[in-house]
Amino acid sequence: MSLIKPVPPERLPELLRRIPKAELHIHIEGSLEPEMIFKLAQRNGVTIPYASVEDLRKAYAFTNLQSFLDIYYAGASVLLKEQDFYDMAWAYLEKAALDNVIRAEIFFDPQTHTARGVSMETVVKGLSRACKEAKAGLGVDAELILCFLRHLSEQEAFETLEAALPFRDHFIGVGLDSSEVGHPPEKFAKVFAKCKELGFRLVAHAGEEGPPEYIWSALDVLKVERIDHGVQSTRDAALMQRLAKDRIPLTVCPLSNQKLKVFPDLKDHSLRKPLDAGLCAMINSDDPAYFGGYMNDNWQATFTALGLDASHAVQLAKNSFEASFCDAAMKRKYADRVSSVVESFH
Repeated sequence: MSLIKPVPPERLPELLRRIPKAELHIHIEGSLEPEMIFKLAQRNGVTIPYASVEDLRKAYAFTNLQSFLDIYYAGASVLLKEQDFYDMAWAYLEKAALDNVIRAEIFFDPQTHTARGVSMETVVKGLSRACKEAKAGLGVDAELILCFLRHLSEQEAFETLEAALPFRDHFIGVGLDSSEVGHPPEKFAKVFAKCKELGFRLVAHAGEEGPPEYIWSALDVLKVERIDHGVQSTRDAALMQRLAKDRIPLTVCPLSNQKLKVFPDLKDHSLRKPLDAGLCAMINSDDPAYFGGYMNDNWQATFTALGLDASHAVQLAKNSFEASFCDAAMKRKYADRVSSVVESFH
């Protein structure tokens, strides 16, 4: 950890707001706020089983990952046209810019939409247009990562990949998300091998509710470069050593973990252990519309709960850029921007 001059406690919240960040674990469908769900439902003539925004928000009392996913997929049903996907992505990117997120690598779930008859082209082009406009319009360098739904079959993942390849210039990588328990990473070994052969960057959700063995499998079978969540890694000392030695990033999502009862009390969250062990861990928002917070909300809540300080802020911010899929020159520029903001506090 870099040696950082102490920041007075009363100024730490300001530092957390201002420090530049990369967000590497954000599901764009999970940024769909209830207000926009109702707006798009009306625009597209879609009926949803909630009478009001307030009724929908009340349904966000999740007991585990699956109880969240049930509502998540229902909310996505309002997305039908290219403009819908653009509007959803732009709304997230505006919030990200306000939180000083200057790099975002955004997950999208095409199977959630193609299963409803929405074309791959509609999904990808709407999201991609927002990402392209965000650089000049908002100062956010945004890229897309296509995710396979792990509760579906590997054959369906192959079909999704085939449908997406005509648009491969619009996304930089592939990931694996949805229901974790009972769907180990090795279920998708062949499709990830094909994606690696095609030159895509590889990530996967592992070790959120699933055991540390899923993280090993994601690394050794799928050959991923980043682990999304990975909070169960602290249960396996050998795995922690591997993650530290190979600088394997963990894209941790604290408020998500709290909301889904992985850590019901944020004070018990495992993030500090990998940070203190020198691992490349960072804070992300996951599905912010459902879990009660975007990036700065996650940073503020986590720092308060775990008693983190300015040195941790620098560590987390620089880790986020190190773990990103931008080139080495851009990573250095981003790290310099972090240092510049921190120095301005002294």
